[in-house]
Amino acid sequence: MKIYPMVIDGQIVNGGRTLAVVNPATGEPFAKVHDASPEHVDAAVAAARAAFPGWSATPDAERKTMLHALGAALEANMPELMELITRETGKPLRGLNGVGAGMELGGAIAWTHVTADLDLEPEVIQDNDAARVEVHRKPLGVVASITPWNWPLMIAIWHVIPALRAGNTVVLKPSEYAPVATSRFVELANAILPPGVLNVVTGGGAIGAALTGHRGVDKIVFTGSTRTGKRIMENAAATLKRLTLELGGNDAGIVLPDVDVKAVAPKLFGAAFHNNGQTCACLKRLYVHESQYDALCTELARLAGEAKVGDGMELGTELGPLQNRAQLDVVRELADAAREHGGKVLAGGGVRAGAGFFFEPTIVAGLTNGARLVDEEQFGPILPVIEYADVDDAVRLANDNPNGLGGSVWSSDPARAVDIGKRLECGTVWINGHGAVQPDAPFGGVKQSGIGVGFGRHGLAEFTAIQTVKIMKS
Repeated sequence: MKIYPMVIDGQIVNGGRTLAVVNPATGEPFAKVHDASPEHVDAAVAAARAAFPGWSATPDAERKTMLHALGAALEANMPELMELITRETGKPLRGLNGVGAGMELGGAIAWTHVTADLDLEPEVIQDNDAARVEVHRKPLGVVASITPWNWPLMIAIWHVIPALRAGNTVVLKPSEYAPVATSRFVELANAILPPGVLNVVTGGGAIGAALTGHRGVDKIVFTGSTRTGKRIMENAAATLKRLTLELGGNDAGIVLPDVDVKAVAPKLFGAAFHNNGQTCACLKRLYVHESQYDALCTELARLAGEAKVGDGMELGTELGPLQNRAQLDVVRELADAAREHGGKVLAGGGVRAGAGFFFEPTIVAGLTNGARLVDEEQFGPILPVIEYADVDDAVRLANDNPNGLGGSVWSSDPARAVDIGKRLECGTVWINGHGAVQPDAPFGGVKQSGIGVGFGRHGLAEFTAIQTVKIMKS
């Protein structure tokens, strides 16, 4: 069984003890990574600090060239990385509507190249006979990146590339559940970048805590649960580290009564079930007008029953397993709670027999706010469909949640949908779609779904500090 290494200061580092990485389609280990110690964290941060002066002073054009080379390295190693992603996450190579390991890697490549070409030019506030006032953006120093298990490589790219583009150095700690593709990427990247610019340490929560609390770290970027995000904030407080936190979502969609049910149902199903529902910005609560409710529930249940579930390495598989047994237990518990609350299971509803962490694609009717499946983020292949009579009530119900990552409105009248969508308390609202993100448009949450944004110039600015330069002329 292959052991994937840590990389510190450009060198392969072994940690002694190892952690098994489980293939969720089989429930059996397929690879190992080293279990880091706090001393490894110290060494990685020290390497990043030592590399920072040289990297931040590297001419801008040279940094861009190296980042584009990272994108080319991802593309050159696409088959290997796709297989690693599928084996460690369970997501199919292609997946439902093409959302699978291939899309994850393709997105990582695109984000790398687009972000490499972003610029933050100085802003001139004043230029007159008295003074010239300029605002400059400067790198922060060492960035700690903590990534999740659902889109491990792409989210690592979302963290690492803007940090490097801005002139920072990075210590990356991937989820212990899915560290393999990310570790392999860092190994490839260190054939391109100077030593110490990008380091990776692997291990569990204790290693993450050691990194986020480290006095040598200047900024933390984290994608994951709200609960963990709050702990990271506590850890960062002692040294007032900068933070970008993309946290849990419980995204609501509102379907207006003018939609074509047959046409919209497959889009809604894809928005809710891609990556088996294991995406922060999946559609997780669906509010449907009473005039369309039964028809849309029927269509969604049909689609759930027809979806091909299986091992992601098998061609044609649309939905894979849950990524880990603990998440399978969460989904199973929420399904049981929905039944106890009076929910009607229209399709699926249970764990699939056999090996792996599979849960049947599930549609639940008859619930509303106050039921756990509606109020809590399920992060799995189970969707509550909620009936409403008045659109103002639907907006109120959609906003009645501590999360505020994304939301959507579905209608044949886009202008009306935009008006309604702007009333939703979320960082991104989609009209007649849900969950699509792009590397040049900011993405982030409000309320308890996070702090700060990623992507585009707004996201790049999160990895910098402002320095105002005032030049007196008289």
